[in-house]
Amino acid sequence: MAKLLNKKIAYQGETGANSYVACIEMFPDLKPLACATFEDAALAVKSGDAHCAMIPIENTLAGRVADVHLLLPNANLQIIGELFFAVHLHLMAPYGTSLDKISDIYSHVHALGQCRQVIRRLKATAHISGDTAGAARQVAEWNDLSKAALAPEIAADIYGLNILERSVEDKNYNVTRFIILAMNSDDSSPDGKPYITTFIFRIRNVPSALYKALGGFASNGVNMTKLESYQVGRSFNATMFYVDIEGHPSDYNVKLALKDLSSSTVEFKMLGTYKACPKRTIISNSSELCK
Repeated sequence: MAKLLNKKIAYQGETGANSYVACIEMFPDLKPLACATFEDAALAVKSGDAHCAMIPIENTLAGRVADVHLLLPNANLQIIGELFFAVHLHLMAPYGTSLDKISDIYSHVHALGQCRQVIRRLKATAHISGDTAGAARQVAEWNDLSKAALAPEIAADIYGLNILERSVEDKNYNVTRFIILAMNSDDSSPDGKPYITTFIFRIRNVPSALYKALGGFASNGVNMTKLESYQVGRSFNATMFYVDIEGHPSDYNVKLALKDLSSSTVEFKMLGTYKACPKRTIISNSSELCK
């Protein structure tokens, strides 16, 4: 990591957001660079302002981050890594208030979706903010005893707020998967460690096309950990599929499966091959990861 000193890692949000904390956890030698949007984070990498970018792609409670799936195909960046990050959200407000005075709660849309129970219990109104840390900053600036934010603990320290209630997420297996984007792919050869390969494809609009496209993965023993579809353009017929598989393209069985896939697709794009996060092996028991 020495060669990365004084370089930056871009993320969406403000100082103290979950993405900020995730950047520090995985890349302590990189300086976090705050960006207003996911697109801005990607552009920071393409312009050379940042060495790489870390963005969330899915959460165990809130599901996939749709904006990212739409961004990746045209970003012209490569996924070079992943991180499974345990998310803990705390209810924070200006000093001098109490739970019974809170009527409005602010946070990122996904954070609000992860903390529905506390919002309902307090009979508060939820308000969407750009990110968790931004919500904390706003609440601190307003200094209104009826307003609170849902954000990581570090945000309370940064913006001078009091934590009224800790870890208010609905379930104790609140985990976000982040991916790391860079200009160049990770060209390292398989070294015996688990790899993940991510790509997108579009199939021919004919009967059984998807069945035939995916058959090669089953017949060649390639485990598919994610398959998601989303519409592209203005047509309901143009469906793009986003896929994660276990393995490296140089693995014999993966090579055969991708060859079978190519015969059924009209569009294919490799998004990255990277080492699996060590925490991926315990993601099936997310409560352990969240401790």
